[in-house]
Amino acid sequence: MRIDRYRGDGLPPSGDKAQSFPYLADDALTLAVNMAIVLRRALLLKGPPGCGKTRLADALAHELGLPIERWFVKSTTRAKDGLYTIDGLRRLQDGQLPPGLERTRAARLAPYITPGPLGKALTRATETVLLIDEIDKADPDFPNDLLRELDRYEFEIPELGDEEPTAEENVKGIYKYHQTPQEARPIIVVTSNDEKDLPDAFLRRCLVHHIAFPTGDRLTEIVQANLRDPAGPALKVKDKLVKFAVERFIALRDGSTSRYRKTPSTSELIDWVRVLHHWGINVSAVKKAADLPHWEMLFKYSADLDEARKTASGTTTS
Repeated sequence: MRIDRYRGDGLPPSGDKAQSFPYLADDALTLAVNMAIVLRRALLLKGPPGCGKTRLADALAHELGLPIERWFVKSTTRAKDGLYTIDGLRRLQDGQLPPGLERTRAARLAPYITPGPLGKALTRATETVLLIDEIDKADPDFPNDLLRELDRYEFEIPELGDEEPTAEENVKGIYKYHQTPQEARPIIVVTSNDEKDLPDAFLRRCLVHHIAFPTGDRLTEIVQANLRDPAGPALKVKDKLVKFAVERFIALRDGSTSRYRKTPSTSELIDWVRVLHHWGINVSAVKKAADLPHWEMLFKYSADLDEARKTASGTTTS
């Protein structure tokens, strides 16, 4: 198996630059991805919101030409939901209908089972990228409920009992027990905002990588890579405008951990540059980064905006 499958340049298997995915991974992240692939361990990404954790899964699937399954975790999410769900209500309703196809179907459980994103990834015959996004949102027991699946790449549906699903249902991954072949095991990317500690048993089954927030030239490269009109070609934004915007953005973020309720992230910076370009800001007339307008859109809370304005004017709050 190749140990350098992921390059981090966003290019698809064809190498067509016109189809490049706007995500740039640094050397450390690229190495972490490839180590996780070789070790067949889930890659747990930690870092502040907006540093690119979630988008890595899409970039990875794009670059390797693989399908992707996305599991967005909520506070009410159960580990079992990622494997499969059972529509018991629909089965009950079908069982109460007059004799016919639906009532006959209700005699079996398999037709009412739907594989979840983790179940699909584990039962697919080919390699898949699986994103488990913001795992720290869930109940504290949630990560521990995934230990077997992450460690052995297998699961079962005990509710089926002795029932034998049809061949068509087996194709959908609906059968009592499944163990994923080595060559088809999914590449699992788990993200965490590091808002709470994860169990040691779960961490032992993951390769952990901390994504630092990009700065300087790297941040400029990321912004330029993402300046693409969603409905058209890349925007022709002047380099000087991007440079000034990044300088201003870094100055506003500097020491912001204790100042802001929500520190501006890369996504806000990219949107801000889009707005500056759309409104035709005359870069030549801009003497310094602090003179760029509309930077209030970097903030989500009015108190943060007030703090940034005080900082810009040379006054700070204690």
